[in-house]
Amino acid sequence: MKIYYAPNTRAVRIVWLLEELGLDYELERFKLGDKSMREPGYLAVHPMGRVPALEDGDVRMFESGAIVEYILARHGGGRLIPETASADFPEYLQWLHYAEGMIMPPVNTIVVETMLLPPERRNQGNADRAVKLLGRMLSAVETRLEGREFLAGDFSGADIMTGHACIVAARLGADISDKPNVAAYIERLQARPALKKAWEA
Repeated sequence: MKIYYAPNTRAVRIVWLLEELGLDYELERFKLGDKSMREPGYLAVHPMGRVPALEDGDVRMFESGAIVEYILARHGGGRLIPETASADFPEYLQWLHYAEGMIMPPVNTIVVETMLLPPERRNQGNADRAVKLLGRMLSAVETRLEGREFLAGDFSGADIMTGHACIVAARLGADISDKPNVAAYIERLQARPALKKAWEA
């Protein structure tokens, strides 16, 4: 498998998953803003010129959640996903998709308003609203983690997706001082060797 990767992006999720599964992969590394990501060759891989993207034989994919599901279905051997008949399975699906549906939209707004836009075009009101919304999104994770180490039974793909989103949110300044379960969860995830390798890739 070949992964198109840039540091501190959603591509970290895919490398983290592959490291957890012990699967071989090749990295094509970019830096954010790399002009080669806008060239026709790469746009044929990812039409938005972003990362991650996956090549696995004849398969090409470019959405991180879909890539996680694909790798687990094709190459996971039943690992990191609950049995479909178990009570954990619907929770797994919910928290697998919670990252992109709920946490990452305000994260994206914060990144745009504090990093990507030039200072004269930034809107502090938009950034402040996004931070407030992010706190609400993380409150649901806080509640879910009460009495649990992970989101859906044992460590799973849901933790790779939503756990990564929680880590990114905290790094961007989300207030988790009133969310001890989220704070402890982030510490548990950051201690995993596979995630450490993914950050360093």
